Amino acid sequence: MWFLNLFIVAVMPVLKVILLTGVGLFIALDRIKLLGPEPNRYLNNLVFYVLCPSLVATSLAETVTFQSFVTLWFMPLNLLLAFFFGSILAWLLIKITKPPKHLQGIVIGCCSAGNVGNLPLIMVPAVCEESNSPFGDPSVCSMHARPYASLSLAVGAIYIWSYVYGVMRLYIKPGIENGSTPETLPTSSTQLAALPSSNGHSNPMHPTGFDGTIAKMSASKKIMRRIKIISEKVDLKKVFAPTAIAAIVGFIIGTASPIRKLLIGNKAPLRVLDSSAYILGEAAIPCMTLIMGANLLRGLKGSDVSRTVILGIIGVRNIFLPLIGIGVVKAALYLGLVASDDKLYQFVLMLQFAVPPGMAVGTMTQFFQLGQCETAVIMLWTYVVAAFSLTLWSILFMWILTW
Repeated sequence: MWFLNLFIVAVMPVLKVILLTGVGLFIALDRIKLLGPEPNRYLNNLVFYVLCPSLVATSLAETVTFQSFVTLWFMPLNLLLAFFFGSILAWLLIKITKPPKHLQGIVIGCCSAGNVGNLPLIMVPAVCEESNSPFGDPSVCSMHARPYASLSLAVGAIYIWSYVYGVMRLYIKPGIENGSTPETLPTSSTQLAALPSSNGHSNPMHPTGFDGTIAKMSASKKIMRRIKIISEKVDLKKVFAPTAIAAIVGFIIGTASPIRKLLIGNKAPLRVLDSSAYILGEAAIPCMTLIMGANLLRGLKGSDVSRTVILGIIGVRNIFLPLIGIGVVKAALYLGLVASDDKLYQFVLMLQFAVPPGMAVGTMTQFFQLGQCETAVIMLWTYVVAAFSLTLWSILFMWILTW
């Protein structure tokens, strides 16, 4: 019975995602046409610019205080390690399977960015309510469950909308500012010598100096020249997504006590701003899932993603990363970085390595208008497998924590 109850707890949030995806697919059918290409694009822009930023900003502002951040400081590092190891495994997968250029960013996104938001928000409190839960008193466990899951959502969103967004942007839309591929930076001494000098003329190869060696441009000048070239190509306003900016705002509100007292809490004078943003944020996850379902309809008609790539991503997210997560948390315990008596916190840290890819990856591909179908197909199969693997890993995590 304990296994069955845990299976239901773990499988329900995944099934909800699959069912909502099915709804999105249905309303995108040609006979329905409620979520065709144009409405899909408009809805995605609404998610990208309004709903996701609202969700992340309110989650951080309401759950993160300066004290909680000091106490739970290892969670951002744990998530960073999950993204790092996921990226390494994605790089190996790309080397083996050699997918097309525009799919390589999607592979990195799906392998590195897990659904560390809405799945833990549903799963962790539900696990606390189980009578046989290894996390002690259900009331005490539930009191800590939402802050842990909310911090996971917020920190994960920062990484997804900064690192993953930047990586996918480079792979999917190189030179997005002007529609052209960025110029190759000069690397060799001959190329550097041929760069224009301050008087507008090419720099000739320098003559041999008194010591008989060839004079070269100093390392500092090379670095400054490259930084200048890169800074001219990059528009920071376009690199950083609205959700990443919202995460910074939410963190400032949560940790700055005077601002927090103005906005957060039942007695806050400006609490209506926070509650309004929270209502907007609640719509982000279902809207993202509906968009994924609409893209899946096109993906089922044909996509460029191969079975080998899909199996590789499933292997990374459902086998290798959870094993790495166990090692990371055990190492943190050994080094004294995580409190040994907080089993629920350790469970959340391990769970962050075992979840399927984050839905925000699909939002990004829809925003870039490339790779939406392939991402939807990848999401479908990874979530179908996660319905079973997430349950098995949750049981194993609990057994390890009680052993």
